[in-house]
Amino acid sequence: MSTYYRNIVSQSPAVYNLLIANVVAYLATMLLNTNSVYALFALFPTDSPLFHIWQPVTYMFLHGGFSHLFFNMFALWMFGRGLEAEMGTKRFLVYYFVCGIGAALVQLGIAFIDINNYETYQALYNYLLTPTVGASGAVFGLLLAFGMMHPNDVIMLLIPPIPIKAKWFVVIYGCIELFLIIINAQDGIAHFAHLGGMFFGWLLLVWWRWRRRFYY
Repeated sequence: MSTYYRNIVSQSPAVYNLLIANVVAYLATMLLNTNSVYALFALFPTDSPLFHIWQPVTYMFLHGGFSHLFFNMFALWMFGRGLEAEMGTKRFLVYYFVCGIGAALVQLGIAFIDINNYETYQALYNYLLTPTVGASGAVFGLLLAFGMMHPNDVIMLLIPPIPIKAKWFVVIYGCIELFLIIINAQDGIAHFAHLGGMFFGWLLLVWWRWRRRFYY
């Protein structure tokens, strides 16, 4: 490993190791039998025969395609490095996994409620075998943390290419997710999990501040 690479990694070890782990998991999914990998490590409803207790953690490292992986990892790299520097590596990892696992718990709770809404056995069976994958819940938690810790920092959006303060970026993103839930958007995206990641991140930041363990 070159000195330059070691210096980069040493500044944000958690972020870069998470990036590597996600890329390795994606490549493994592509090289191995995708369905077999998903059956073990993706997140399934608790009533599904494919549910395992470790899935609220492992699902964060799987992605549904290259674009899904790219945008999640880009957000992790963009926001995570600064947050890790401010929180410290240990606290950053705790925060990241609390958001990701919290998102999974919200998704499982919604799935438990949704099970009663399926009128046919076939529809229910298909639902129970539908996996949830991705680091989006944890990433949305990072967005929330950045917005709370740097509310007036300006972010340059890609689409459309306009500057916006971090606090409004987070509020708008959260409102979009809530709107998509309200209209019951059938887009195959776990919007409840996204908001769940933000909610658990907010709870943890408030808890740390109340316990005087972290200030922002």
